[in-house]
Amino acid sequence: MNPEVIEISDEESDGNTLFDRRGILAPVVARVVDALGGYEGGTYVMGDQVNGCLKDLKKLWRKDETDDERTVARLFWEMRVLPNDLVAILLETAGKGLVEDKRAINCVDLMTAMTWPIDMAEELKELDEELDKGTDYTQLLQSHLRYKVALLKPGVIQAMFGIMLPPLAKPARDRIERDSQVINVVLHLIRNLAFIRDLAHNSQLSSDQAEYSNLQSKLIRELSETHTFDLLLTIASNVDNDPHFNGWNTLVLEILYLLFRGINPTSLTIDQAKQPAEKLQRLLALENQTRRELTRNAASRHSRFGTTISVKLNPNKRKPSTSDNRGEEDNTGDRASRSFVLHRQQGISGESGSIMDLTKRQRAKKANKPDEFGLIDNLSMEARMVLQNLASEFVDACFNPFLSGLLKDIRSERPKITEKDNLRLLFVAKWFLEFFLAMRSKEKPNQENNKWHFGLVAEVTERSWIIWVLKRMREAVEEKPKLWTELQAGVQCLTQLLLLIDEMASSEITDLDLREAADLLQQQLVYNGEVLDIAIDSLKQYRPGTQSLAYLDASVYLAYALLRMLESWGKTKGAGTYVRQKVSKKRRKKTGVSEEDGIPDVEEEEEPEEVVNETLFTFEAFEAKFAQTEITQTLLTYLARYHEFSSPDCMRRVVSLLHRQAVKAKAEGLFFKVSTLNLFKSILAEHKTLPRDQPYKDAIALINYILRQFFKALEKDNFLAIETFFPKNRGSWKQFSSWEPESKTKPSKSVVDTRFPPDVEIKKGYSWGDQLGIAIAALVEDEQSSLVKWMTELLTTVIRMRSRIIEEIDGQREDDTAENDGEDNEDARALLWKTPSADAMAKITDYLVPYVSDEQADAATKNVHMKLLFRLCKFFILDEDADELEWYVPAAILVEELQRTLNVINQFLEMPFNLDGKKVSQLLSKKRRRRRRRSPSPSCENDSDGEPKRSKRRERKKKEKEIYKSAQLIEDSDAEYGDMDTFLEKEKEARQRAILAAEAAGTSRPATMKATGTKKRRKKGADKEPQSKKKKDSPSSAHSDEDVERASSEENPTDSDLEVIADVIAKKATNSSRPARPRPKARPATTVDLAPSLFALADADANSELPDIDERTTPITASHTQRGKRVILSDDED
Repeated sequence: MNPEVIEISDEESDGNTLFDRRGILAPVVARVVDALGGYEGGTYVMGDQVNGCLKDLKKLWRKDETDDERTVARLFWEMRVLPNDLVAILLETAGKGLVEDKRAINCVDLMTAMTWPIDMAEELKELDEELDKGTDYTQLLQSHLRYKVALLKPGVIQAMFGIMLPPLAKPARDRIERDSQVINVVLHLIRNLAFIRDLAHNSQLSSDQAEYSNLQSKLIRELSETHTFDLLLTIASNVDNDPHFNGWNTLVLEILYLLFRGINPTSLTIDQAKQPAEKLQRLLALENQTRRELTRNAASRHSRFGTTISVKLNPNKRKPSTSDNRGEEDNTGDRASRSFVLHRQQGISGESGSIMDLTKRQRAKKANKPDEFGLIDNLSMEARMVLQNLASEFVDACFNPFLSGLLKDIRSERPKITEKDNLRLLFVAKWFLEFFLAMRSKEKPNQENNKWHFGLVAEVTERSWIIWVLKRMREAVEEKPKLWTELQAGVQCLTQLLLLIDEMASSEITDLDLREAADLLQQQLVYNGEVLDIAIDSLKQYRPGTQSLAYLDASVYLAYALLRMLESWGKTKGAGTYVRQKVSKKRRKKTGVSEEDGIPDVEEEEEPEEVVNETLFTFEAFEAKFAQTEITQTLLTYLARYHEFSSPDCMRRVVSLLHRQAVKAKAEGLFFKVSTLNLFKSILAEHKTLPRDQPYKDAIALINYILRQFFKALEKDNFLAIETFFPKNRGSWKQFSSWEPESKTKPSKSVVDTRFPPDVEIKKGYSWGDQLGIAIAALVEDEQSSLVKWMTELLTTVIRMRSRIIEEIDGQREDDTAENDGEDNEDARALLWKTPSADAMAKITDYLVPYVSDEQADAATKNVHMKLLFRLCKFFILDEDADELEWYVPAAILVEELQRTLNVINQFLEMPFNLDGKKVSQLLSKKRRRRRRRSPSPSCENDSDGEPKRSKRRERKKKEKEIYKSAQLIEDSDAEYGDMDTFLEKEKEARQRAILAAEAAGTSRPATMKATGTKKRRKKGADKEPQSKKKKDSPSSAHSDEDVERASSEENPTDSDLEVIADVIAKKATNSSRPARPRPKARPATTVDLAPSLFALADADANSELPDIDERTTPITASHTQRGKRVILSDDED
C-alpha cells in the first residue's frame, strides 16, 4: 500500500482506541484545497481538477454529520476556503457568463452547506457532558459572519442570480428535476445569508468591525439591484399557476420572514427621507427626559459642604422601667430608638425610608424572556426604502395568492411544510396586515380610486383562514410545553384581523357590501366564542420570565381592540346575539375495528367531547369577565413599565382596560393591595415628569379615583388595611367594591347530569360472561374485592328468600313424590326454580339492596365499576334523580338466573378473567351522560293539587326515613320501651273491639282467624294447609330467616293481624318474669341464623305452647338498610 495514501472510514473502531480526528482530516482537506487553484499575478487560476476537488470537499463536509465538534467546518474556516477559493471560482465561471458551468453550481452547493444556519439549542442538547466538554460554537458563528461579508462582494449575488436564469427560462414542460434543484440551492443560499444576524451597533468598535453591523442593509441593496426581489415576487404571485413555483413558496416565506422581522411596519409607512431627523428628535427627547429626572433628584450646589441628617426611629416610645428583665428590655429599647445617619440632601424634604432603601441590596428580578420577533432594527435609509417598495408590491400583487397557496399546502400536510412554517406564516400575515392598515390610514377617507382597498387583503377574511389561525393558537396552548412564541404570533395576527374588521365596519365606509360583510364577520366571531376566550386567557396566563414582553404587549393590544370593537358593535347590532360556550368532556375515540371479530386493531385513546351551549351575549357581561385577579396583575405589570413605553398608545391601551375594570365593572377592590398602592404612589410622585399626552393624564385621573375609593372603603372598614396584604382572589374583592350581583335568569330546561362520575361500559365484542369477568377484574385491580364479596352475599340472600317462597307455595305439588332420593329432590328443586307457579311469582316482591355502611352506599352511587357490576347482574335503579342511588332486584328475575350469575362470579373469583396483557381500562369506555330536566320555576312546578312535586318527594323520603330505620343503631337492652301498662291497656281495647266484631258477624272468633287459631294466609287457597304447622317442630325451620324477611317486606298489617300478635305477646308477658317488648331486628351477619316468624308464634299461641327463645341472645339476621322496614306492634300506625 502506498504510504502517502490515507484511508478514511466511516466504520467505528473495534477497540476503545482514541484517535485525533483533526490530525487525520487536516492533511486531506489541505491537499484538496491546494488543488482547487490559487492567485497568480492578482488573478485566480483554477486547477485542472477543480470540479472533482469541489465534489471531494462536499464529501468531506458530510463527515461532520456524525461529529459534534464540526471538525471539517472548522478546518474549512481556518483555511479560508470560501473567501479565497469558492468566491473566486464562482466569479471566474458564472460571473463571466458561464452560468451553466458545473463548477459554478458545485461552488454554490458547497457555499449553501457552509452557511447553513446552526440551531444552537439543538446542538447543545446533543453534546456529551464529558466528551464534548470543551466544544465552542463561537468560532463557527463568527465564520458565518465572515462568509456573509465575502458573499456580498460585488458580482457574487449577480452571479448567483445568473445561475437561476437558464432553468427559469425553460418552458415548464421542458424542465427537469435538476433545474428545480439548482434554483432550490440558490434560494437556500439567499435564505442562509438573510438568517445571519449583524453585530449590534457599538461606537467603540473599529471601522472594520463596524462593517459587520450593516451587512443586512448591504444584502437588501444587493438583492434589489440584482432583481432577486422581483424573482421572489414572481414566485409568490404564481404559486397557483406553476407547480414549480409552488414548490418554493416556503422558501420565499422564510426569506420574507427573515427580512422583515424586527422592523416595525408603521416605520415603513412614513417618508424614509425624514426618518433620520425623526429618529434624532426622538433620541433627543429621551435624553431630555432622563436629564430632567436626574435634575429633579440631584443635590443642589450647596451640597458640596456635605449633609448629615440624624433620623430617630420611634422617638415617642417609652423605655421599659421594670427591673426583672432590665438587661434584655434595655437592649430592645436601644434598638427601637436607635438613630440612623443619612448623608443625602434629599433626606431634608423627602422620606427618610426611601433614602434608606437606596443603600439596601436589591432583590434580583427574573430576567425577561427575549422576543424572537423583536430584533434590533439597524437598517440604513436606503435599505428601508427598498423594503418599503417590496412590501407595497407584495401587498398589491402577491398577498392573497401567496397566503392561499400556503394555507392549501398546510391543510394538505405536504412534506415540505414544517412546524416553523406555521409560525412564519402567522408573523408574515400579521406584518403585512399592519402595514396595509397603516398605509390606508395615511390616505384620505373618501378618496376615489383608493389604492389601498380591502380587496388586497381579502384572503384573511375568509372562513378557512380564521379557522386555521384559531386552530394553531389552540394547538400552541395544548402542547407540552406550551408554544408561547407561536401563540404570540397568533395573538398579534388576530389583533390585526380585528382592527381590519373594525375598519371595514366604520362609518367612513360607503360601500354597503363591505359593511354588511364586516357585520357578518363580527357576528360570527362573537358566536364562535373562541376569540373572546383567547382575549381573556392570554392575559390570565402571562407570567414574568415565562413569556416575553412582546407577548404581554400583544395580549394587552388584543383585549383593547376586541373590547373596543365589541362596544361599538354592541350599541348598534349586538342585541339578540348568542355566543357558544364549549364544555369539554372526555370520551373514548373510536379507531379501526375489524369486522370479523369486532376487536379493536389500534388501542383507543381518550379525547375530549365538547358539549356546546348557547347563551345570550351582552357586552356588559363580557366586560365583567375581565374583572379577575390574574388579569389585573398582568395589567399592573404592564403599567409598571411606563418608563419603557415607545408611544402614548401603550399607555392608552392599559389605562382603557384598567378603567373598564375599576369603573365600568365596579371592581375597584382588585386594586386594594400594598404592591398596587405602592405602584400608584410611584407614578403620582413622577407625574410632573411624565409626557404631556392625554393618555398619561387619564392614568393620573384613574389612579386618583381608585385611591379615593380605597380611603372611602377604609373609613367603613378599618380591617381593610390588613386585607391589603393578602391577595384578592375567589371574589374576595367584591365586599370592598361597589360591585352588585346580576339578576338570575331562568335556567335551561335540561342539563347534563354531572352529580356522579360518568358510567362505564364494556367495549363491544365480549359475551355476557366475559363482561362480568372484566367488571370483577376492574374491582379487584382497584383493591375493592370486598365489593365483589358483598355482591355474592346479596345474590345469596335473594336466592334464599325467593327459593323459600317457591318451596312453600309450590312444594305441595311434590309431596306425593317425597320418597325419591336426594338426586331427584335436587332435580325437582331446580325445576321449581325454573318454572315457578303464578302464585309464587305473585308472592315474590322486588328486593331493595340494603346499605349497611357508608362505603357500600358510596360504592353503589359513585363507583363506576360497582355500578357496572350491578347492571350486569340485572339490578336496577329505583330513582335516577335521587342524591343516593337505590338498587333493587326486580321480582321478575328468576332464581335460576340469579344462581347462574352467582356461579359465574364465584368462578371468576377463583380463576380471574384473562386480560391478554391489557389493562382493564383499555377494555372499558365511558357512557354518554344522560340529560335530566332542571328544576322548573316556582310558577310552573305545582301539580294539579297545588303541591310542589319536589316537596312531595322530599316529604315521602322523610317519612320513609322515619319508618324504615336501620337496625345498626338499635341495641338490645333491658330498659323498658315506654309504659308497659299503657301498652297492655291499648291491646286489651283492641281485643275487645275484635270480639265485638266477631259477635256482630255471628261467630265466636274474630273474622280473620280460622278455627285452628292460625293467621289467614294472603292469596292462598283455603284448601291448602299452611306449611308452618308441619315445620314448627323443626329447629331449623322454626328459626326461619325467610319468615322474618317476608314479614318485613309485606305491607302494613291490618288491625285483625295486629290483634293476634298482641294476644301472643300478652300471654307471653303473663308467663314471663319480665314483660315483653317489641322486637327489633339486628344487623345482617355473614352466616344467616333463622328466627321464629310471626306466623309460627301465632301457631304456638293456638296450641298454648310458646317456644323457649332468649330474646337477648338469639340473633335475628335479616337484610335491612337505613331505610329497611320494621314491624310496628301498634294499630296507631296508618
